Amino acid sequence: METRFKLTRLVRTQTSEIYLVWEGEKRIGQIDIHFAHDTIHATVIFEADLSVGDEEELLAQIDDDIVSSYLPRFEREDFVAHVFRGEEISRYTDCSGAMDDIDDDDDESDE
Repeated sequence: METRFKLTRLVRTQTSEIYLVWEGEKRIGQIDIHFAHDTIHATVIFEADLSVGDEEELLAQIDDDIVSSYLPRFEREDFVAHVFRGEEISRYTDCSGAMDDIDDDDDESDE
């Protein structure tokens, strides 16, 4: 089945994952998921305005594609998602030179 949103995993640990959310070529958000035994917690930050229907569609996709692969609905106690609207204003890193590389990539994509 074709899905409207593309989820790109950035980080995976034993108990958590971080994904970027894309609609076409546009980044529209980020999801942080934490697996705590039989309850899964998610923080969803939208960088674009979405309708309630669009939010529900994305949350259903997150449940189907990510959460249920970890713990199916019938085996878990709950899936709790906190949804926020925000924007990335800056990035920080300890890696030498990494910020210059990131800024150069962003400048090229804006043109």
